[in-house]
Amino acid sequence: MVAPICLFVFNRPEKTQATLSALKKNDLADESDLFIFCDGPRDTRDNKKIRETRKYVQQINGFKSVTIQESETNIGLANSIIKGVSQTIEKYGNVITLEDDLISSTNFLLFMNEALDFFQSNSRIFSISGYTPDLSSLHNYSKDFYLGYRASSWGWGTWKNRWGNVDWTISDYPSFKNNLRRNIQFMRGGSDLPQMLYNQMHGIIDSWAIRWCYSQFVQNQLTVFPSKSKINNVGFGEDSTHTRCIKGFNTPLDSGEQKHFNFQSSIKLNASLVKEFRKKYSFISRIRNKFV
Repeated sequence: MVAPICLFVFNRPEKTQATLSALKKNDLADESDLFIFCDGPRDTRDNKKIRETRKYVQQINGFKSVTIQESETNIGLANSIIKGVSQTIEKYGNVITLEDDLISSTNFLLFMNEALDFFQSNSRIFSISGYTPDLSSLHNYSKDFYLGYRASSWGWGTWKNRWGNVDWTISDYPSFKNNLRRNIQFMRGGSDLPQMLYNQMHGIIDSWAIRWCYSQFVQNQLTVFPSKSKINNVGFGEDSTHTRCIKGFNTPLDSGEQKHFNFQSSIKLNASLVKEFRKKYSFISRIRNKFV
């Protein structure tokens, strides 16, 4: 069964159109059920852009089916994703998720569906990512995938039994925050993770993704990444809520025509890729990105 797609949109009609235009060109698009979740306005300034976005998605075709849910009020991206993914994955058992600023390669859905099928029964795998940062060791890398300690929120997929195990309240945070060893372990996926979790727990940010990453860490699971990125984020800029200063994460989009991918069930991380991935999210790299 082809996995359903959840797309979360808000007030960016041009980027929504670009996201859907690319997605429609995917192999398997016409076999995929598409669920579009439209968040409501924060204030009256959002109304015009929201109307334009909703008008566009209401005429979208090219998929097996299109279901649109429009919220009258603004519930925010975190709550939108938690609610939308939960109801979809409950029915279908797995899901592929996108936001309104992600351009996909034509083989994105093929990679995601093949990986979801292959790793479904592998309890060490937490999620599938369609995105990979541009890591130097990938330039001469022969495999179709690699494994990492950090989940990605830029075009991803997972299964009901992984999503259902997430503690969205982070009830063990009081014991985690004062445990230096555990904090250092969490930083295997990037030194920014403990600080983002702190910000989430203290109401500074409202992020589903940091809670998602923390759940992967707690359960000692891994994410599958493509060696050639199937996703590029075009959401950078002043009109974006969450991605204003991360140009350092631009990556070449896979332009090849590969239709099938080779995966391996053995769990073995590539030390060079783990190191380069962690460096991408280091304090120095994040500061440098702000001046790129």
